[in-house]
Amino acid sequence: MTETPLAVEAAGTGIPVPAAPGARRFWRRLRAQRAALVAAAVVALLVLVALAAPLLTALEGQDPTTYHPSLIDSARGGVPVGPLGGVGAEHWLGVEPQTGRDLFARLVYGARVSLGVALAATVIQVVIGVVVGVAAALGSQWVDQLLSRLTDIIVAMPLMIMSLALLAVVPANFPRPVLVTLVIGLIAWGSIAKIVRAQTLSMKGLDYVSAARLSGWGTWRIARRELLPGLAAPVITYAALLVPMNISVEAALSFLGVGVKPPTPSWGQMLTSADVWYQAAPQYLLLPAGALFVTVLALTVLGDGVRIALDPRAASRLRVGTGRKDGNAREDAGTKEATA
Repeated sequence: MTETPLAVEAAGTGIPVPAAPGARRFWRRLRAQRAALVAAAVVALLVLVALAAPLLTALEGQDPTTYHPSLIDSARGGVPVGPLGGVGAEHWLGVEPQTGRDLFARLVYGARVSLGVALAATVIQVVIGVVVGVAAALGSQWVDQLLSRLTDIIVAMPLMIMSLALLAVVPANFPRPVLVTLVIGLIAWGSIAKIVRAQTLSMKGLDYVSAARLSGWGTWRIARRELLPGLAAPVITYAALLVPMNISVEAALSFLGVGVKPPTPSWGQMLTSADVWYQAAPQYLLLPAGALFVTVLALTVLGDGVRIALDPRAASRLRVGTGRKDGNAREDAGTKEATA
């Protein structure tokens, strides 16, 4: 693959404009950040575990919903029998108190729900935010005012309170993972819409956009061919930071009892049942809490790495193990040589 040129012609007019960083340059910047690479490996492993949940539980010989009453001590209130909560060859991480359901099976299946809800909700937020932001920036004054006021209302809405209200009134037979995904996605798109609108307004006055307009291109063709490629970097960056936020929201809703319902496992729902067992069976609390912590941390670090790789001039908020100094020095040297 050849290096992305420093300038391209806009709309066939011969006017040179800066080119967007290519994939090769992006990957080189991302590889220069060791923390981001480690975080990407952790996220890939978590996704692999979630996708392979049926295979992993089949290898263990368990499933996430079967009760094992013989593995709990009824005389002690339902505490698992055996060391470390019943850890053994048949139950790799032990069993749940009171129910005896396999903890490993519920943990890996819970990853499917938590990650799936967060990713799907992020896609909904990005699609709505990009459409509304671009429409507001390119539309007439009254369209801009209408969509901007609607975005302000969405941003001002308290996400948790609105989610609690909507989830509480929906019929119980509606699939909860789908419902949580829709609620999060349809309520929390305001911030990305504001970012897209501001970025689009700043790009409207650039020479290559004006040249495309003078050449007779329509508004939506300009948006598709000239503006959307320039919006890719901020949208991808913000989307990468939305995923861990959505995981936390799903966990909080399930913890409050209005999210995913038993017997469907999710990490937040597991924490709801585990809050009274932190002394008698601490692994029941520590396992889902640890999984949430590792996932959110890895996604946050990866999102920060993507942000820096797309905009190497931005200062990292984490400043730990990113390798940014050496990577940016090489990038600056390469840019100077290409310019010369």
